[in-house]
Amino acid sequence: MKAALLLLGILAATAATCITAAAQNYPWCVYWNGTGGARNCGFISYEQCMETARGAGGSCARNTQYQPPPGPHAHSPY
Repeated sequence: MKAALLLLGILAATAATCITAAAQNYPWCVYWNGTGGARNCGFISYEQCMETARGAGGSCARNTQYQPPPGPHAHSPY
């Protein structure tokens, strides 16, 4: 019984201290033609997006929901 309570306490402490997951946020999206608006906004650069788009028959556009991380960062030409 003590072992079970100890284990339960450890699990509760671990769950209370875990960092929550955050959604991925990238500046470029690939849109697939003829799929009813299917898209993947998981691309860091336009070139990376276009490599996927060319192979899958899609096109790339800026992610209108993209928000850069806080703090100083390098200027991007895109």
